[in-house]
Amino acid sequence: MNIQPANRISKVDEYYFSVKLKEIDQLRKQGKNIINLGIGNPDLPPAPEVLEELSKAANEPGNHGYQSYIGIPELREAFAKWYKKYFNVELNPVNEILPLIGSKEGVMHISMAFLNAGDEVLLPNPGYPTYMSVTNLVEAKPRLYLLDPDNNYYPDLDALEKEDLSKVKMMWVNYPNMPTGTRATKALFEKLVAFGKKHSIIICNDNPYSFILNDEQLSILNIEGAKDICIELNSLSKSQNMAGWRIGMVAANPTFIQYILRVKSNMDSGMFKPLQMAAVKSLNLPDSWYKQVNEEYANRRKEVYEIMDLLDCEYDRNQVGMFVWAKVPLQYEGGRKLSDMILYNADVFITPGYIFGERWDSHIRISLCTKLNDLKIAKERIKKIIK
Repeated sequence: MNIQPANRISKVDEYYFSVKLKEIDQLRKQGKNIINLGIGNPDLPPAPEVLEELSKAANEPGNHGYQSYIGIPELREAFAKWYKKYFNVELNPVNEILPLIGSKEGVMHISMAFLNAGDEVLLPNPGYPTYMSVTNLVEAKPRLYLLDPDNNYYPDLDALEKEDLSKVKMMWVNYPNMPTGTRATKALFEKLVAFGKKHSIIICNDNPYSFILNDEQLSILNIEGAKDICIELNSLSKSQNMAGWRIGMVAANPTFIQYILRVKSNMDSGMFKPLQMAAVKSLNLPDSWYKQVNEEYANRRKEVYEIMDLLDCEYDRNQVGMFVWAKVPLQYEGGRKLSDMILYNADVFITPGYIFGERWDSHIRISLCTKLNDLKIAKERIKKIIK
C-alpha cells in the first residue's frame, strides 16, 4: 500500500532537539558520559510547597475527572494577580486569560485560530524554531525579519514598513529574547503595538523568560491599547521550574481568547486539576523564590562565561534568560562544526546557532540548566581538547 502523509508535513522536519537527543542517547549507550549543555530544561525542582500541594490534591478522590477547558477559576485568578504584581497589567480572569497545556502548544492554538493557508507571518531571525514549524503546519507563509545585533536584536520596523505587508496577518516576537537574551524596552513594545495597529497585524509576544536573571518584568500588554491587537504567551516552565508539568497561559482581549478557545477545546479535555491547584500555589510564591533560583543561575552563568572565554567567543554580559548566546571565532568555521567537535571529542553537547536560522551558524548557545559541578567538568573536558 502506498499511503502518503499530509502535504503539510513535507515542510517540517522532526524537531532538532528530538533528533539530537536520540543521538546523545546512542552515544551514552556506547559508554559515553555526555554532558548536555543544549536544552533549556530546568533541572531545579519546583518549590516544596508546590510539590506538597500537588500530592495533597492528587489524593483527593474527586480531582481525577475531566476539567473545564478554560481552567479552574482559582488558576485564572492567580495568573491575573501574577500579571498585576509583576507586569503591572490588569487582566480579567473571566475572559482575558486562558490556561494552556504548555505555551509551546499555545503557538499552535493561536496559529490555528487566526491563520489561513497563504496568510503571511513575520518570524524573528534568529528565532524559536517552533514558530517556523507551526506556520508551515497550518500552511501559512513564513516571512523572516532580521534581528540584527547592531540594532540590539530588535526588529527594524522602519525597514518592514517599506515592504508590502498586505498579506501579513501575524508577527511573532519573543522578549526577553531566545536565543539572544535581549531584553525588551517599553519603547520597543510601544512601536510594536503601533505597527500592529497600523497594518492590522496581530503581535504575539512569547514571554516565558521574564524571571530568569532579569530584574524587570515587561509585558507587551502593559502598553496602552495593546489588547486591541496583541496576544501574550507565558509559562511556568522556566519561572517556576515546572517544564514537564506543561502549564502555560495566553492573555488577550475576550474576542481573541474565544477564537483560541474554539481550537483548544477541540484539542484537549482540560488540565489535571491537581496540576492546576499546584500551579496556583506556585503563582503565589514570594519574591524570595525567584531570588533563590536566580542566585543559582548566576553562579552557573559565571562558569558558562568561562567556557565561552576558553573558546574565544564573543558575548554580551547584559543578556538575560537561561542561556548564553555567543559568536564563535573564525578558526572554528562555524557553530555547527564547533558543536560537533566538542560533542565527539569532549562528550559535551552545545547548541549550534544555525538551528535558530541558517545565517546564525556563526553562533552557539549554552544552557544554564546544568548543575554547577557538571559545568565545571564540561569546562575541563573542553580545555583538554582545545590546547
